[in-house]
Amino acid sequence: MVLKVFFPSCCSSADSGILIGRWISEQSSAVILAVVHFPFIPVQVKQYLGEVQHVTKVNVSVLGSWSNSKQEKEESLSEFLEDLGTIFCHEPWIQISKEGDSKFWSCSTLQKHSKDPQEEEIILVYYDQRKVMLSHLHPPLDTSGQRAEDASKLSAIFDTVARSQVLFMTDRYDEGPIKLTHWQSDGVEASIIVELLKQASVPACMLLTFLLSLVSGICRSRLLKLWPLSFLWSKLSTCEQLGHRLQHLQVISSNKKAQNQNQFMRKANIFVSLLIDVALGILLMSWLYRKNRIGHLADTLIPVADHVAEELQDLLQWLMGAPAGLKMNRALDQVLGRFFLYHIHLWISYIHLLSPFIEMILWYVGLSACLGLTVALCILSDIIALLTFHIYCFYVYGARLYCLKIYGLSSLWRLFRGKKWNVLRQRVDSCSYDLDQLRLLVVIVQGLIHLLVDLIDSLPLYSLILRLCRSYRLAAGVKFRVLEQQDGKPLRLLMQINPLSYGAVIQTYRLPTYSCYPRDSWASLCKKLFLGELIYPWKHKGDKQN
Repeated sequence: MVLKVFFPSCCSSADSGILIGRWISEQSSAVILAVVHFPFIPVQVKQYLGEVQHVTKVNVSVLGSWSNSKQEKEESLSEFLEDLGTIFCHEPWIQISKEGDSKFWSCSTLQKHSKDPQEEEIILVYYDQRKVMLSHLHPPLDTSGQRAEDASKLSAIFDTVARSQVLFMTDRYDEGPIKLTHWQSDGVEASIIVELLKQASVPACMLLTFLLSLVSGICRSRLLKLWPLSFLWSKLSTCEQLGHRLQHLQVISSNKKAQNQNQFMRKANIFVSLLIDVALGILLMSWLYRKNRIGHLADTLIPVADHVAEELQDLLQWLMGAPAGLKMNRALDQVLGRFFLYHIHLWISYIHLLSPFIEMILWYVGLSACLGLTVALCILSDIIALLTFHIYCFYVYGARLYCLKIYGLSSLWRLFRGKKWNVLRQRVDSCSYDLDQLRLLVVIVQGLIHLLVDLIDSLPLYSLILRLCRSYRLAAGVKFRVLEQQDGKPLRLLMQINPLSYGAVIQTYRLPTYSCYPRDSWASLCKKLFLGELIYPWKHKGDKQN
């Protein structure tokens, strides 16, 4: 039988004493957690371990003895360490010793109460106690076969160390009767800044929770459910993004403690996402209000709108004549051309009517960047939607007329072939078509803006930063490196943590998005463009991406 002993590397220089940890009988493994130094009273050790078991729910016990003698091991010490096995009564009793400055260790087991003792092969595995305790072992994506079994065995090791955190709160400066060696023996790791932030976060979260509940109550009021306000709230991407951020603030300001690692990572990712979003928004706001850039932008907007209108008028005049030498239906061309020209005239009048207020509107829009870059981008998307509404009207009219014509031709073709429309299946024949380039350009711009908003909203920034700086916190598995392999000596291995890949981090901790733009495939998007069914620039509530 192979006996695996997981020994913390921080205890390799500890003074002689007894080994405390957890025995996992299903795996024939012993997880050493700390070393108790001499002198000690066995009754006090048992009492202390009973208190640790009550708090951690981990079956912590004395597993064996540890000898670290810089000189030759004395015979009396060896006999005393063997006699400890009769006091604490653990089978098998593990004896690990390090002799002088030698790199070779000896590890053996005693089975005094066994009638048929068997010689066991021992594998001594070193592990970094701090990294294992702070890390979270993620199960493999493929949970079938040998990988799932290996993951369950490793999770027992990680879970034992993580749940024994109370054991690591006692350092060598404590005046208690028991002296321990573990990864925090030189002093409990802590930060004054972190502790102050923890103390200050409680009243701040209570105040933020009260304000958010007040805002949520106003949002749920009957006044906002009236038709004009409810329509704007459901269609404007800015309102959708504000509601999304409001839910994020409610999550991070909740007084409820995270129950597991996934909930903690979700809260941390949302907090970092909000922080970076607001920081980028403030940088954008400072750039806009410097050197009167808003005034220059307002002065440029009107000439650009006039130039676009002139280009559209020239295009319509060309289509109303003989485009590319083609003979068109002159009556239909004149009716449609004048209809579209009238739309352009209304749009230009609308823009010039708003021209005295454009700079003031942009000034207040720039202030919204303090709520985050995503809010400013959503406002930009809504502004583009309003400024290009006439193009959307052209697209809808042309697409609907084109669809009616194609449907009529398809019906005549089916009638000519002796076929009829199947009412039960509601089958639609496919046909090729071309897209309006100007309309497609607006769709692409809108898609890029909302793609950036989705990227900021859904990217798990905290997890990615954690993967970059402290990769051991996101463990995907472990690997073993051979330190010593010699006949008559235990096999010594070093356990190292394999971190999650960046793709797996994004896939595991990606935040849900509330995109204001339809995430269709290109084929579906082209089909909607052709049929005139793309609701520009918004989507229906039922199409939200959760």
